[in-house]
Amino acid sequence: MVESPCARVRSPILRASLLYSRHLQQTDVLEIIKLGGWMMAPIILCSILALAITGERLWSLRTSRIMPADLISRILKLYRDHRLDAVELRKCRNESPLGAIVVAALTSRRQGRDIMKESVEHAGRQVVHELERYLNTLGTIASISPYLGLLGSVLGMMKVFATFSTGGNDLANPAQLAGGISEILIATAAGLAVAIPSLIFHRYFQGRVAELTVRMEQEAVQLIDLLNRADAD
Repeated sequence: MVESPCARVRSPILRASLLYSRHLQQTDVLEIIKLGGWMMAPIILCSILALAITGERLWSLRTSRIMPADLISRILKLYRDHRLDAVELRKCRNESPLGAIVVAALTSRRQGRDIMKESVEHAGRQVVHELERYLNTLGTIASISPYLGLLGSVLGMMKVFATFSTGGNDLANPAQLAGGISEILIATAAGLAVAIPSLIFHRYFQGRVAELTVRMEQEAVQLIDLLNRADAD
């Protein structure tokens, strides 16, 4: 009779690890979540929130929504046709974030370039606040998810050491250790699996907002220069 590798391992923890790894390969996702302990519940909640925020921000930060391609040319045409009144300005401001910055520049361009620049910067700060919506929540998820996994690991280690404290024959039984080892491995992996993509998208969205803000301010200043040239002609 051939002796199994698990039987040749004397350390109960190593034997439990080998048995658990074999069991994990034959277990479905729901069972794995159960084996991870009760800390899997907040980790799964964080993953759902992170996925929802990421999808919403990817949709909301599209260039076509933030900076419509025809906005500048449309405003310039309205101005040349003397149809750029308060109603059109309100429509442009509500249409897109770029429209809000452009309208701020238009309403203050007669007051000097310094005043216009301050108005554009003030409107830009308001737009940035809107573009950064939910990013603090996403950053918080990226920060706390590893700690939730670490807490699950600590609880699993407590279960392992509780098994050792029972003494007697239970000490050599790897089945008594499998529950604690499952919490250590699964909770740690789950916390990192949520934190890593959350951090990546959080940094990406921050850079995306900064890039869009600079581009919108440049578009607004260029529009004012075009309007000034139109007035000079």
